[in-house]
Amino acid sequence: MLRTVVSGLAFAALMGGAAFAETFEVQMLNKGADGERMVFEPAFIQAQPGDTIKFIAADKGHNAEVNKGMLPDDADVFKGKINEEIEVTLNTEGVYGVICKPHYAMGMVMSIAVGDVEVPDDFFEGRVPPKAKERFEAQLANLATN
Repeated sequence: MLRTVVSGLAFAALMGGAAFAETFEVQMLNKGADGERMVFEPAFIQAQPGDTIKFIAADKGHNAEVNKGMLPDDADVFKGKINEEIEVTLNTEGVYGVICKPHYAMGMVMSIAVGDVEVPDDFFEGRVPPKAKERFEAQLANLATN
């Protein structure tokens, strides 16, 4: 009996972190609910380490990939294929800038904040198309209110 209780407690301790992890679904769309074209919905997610983001190819012609200049140090780069779903588990705290490669210049971007973080000073270094930068800035304003 004692062995069963101890084994159960050990298992619960190991699974405890996974039990509280969330999965967020993000739609890749030609047109959003607000009428905006080429969008991820939702466009901003506040996640915790260990949470999973599932990108769903709701409309054809989209992918989801992290912009290599917009992710925390030591975070894994991810890149989905066109028209395919991709699921990523984010374990590193920080801000992730996600783009749809074919529609990046049209502003098809989203932001994911993992943990209690602020936007890094160098987040917008490099070339960021004007429409994409405008949408990133609007999304990241959510960090100030959370």
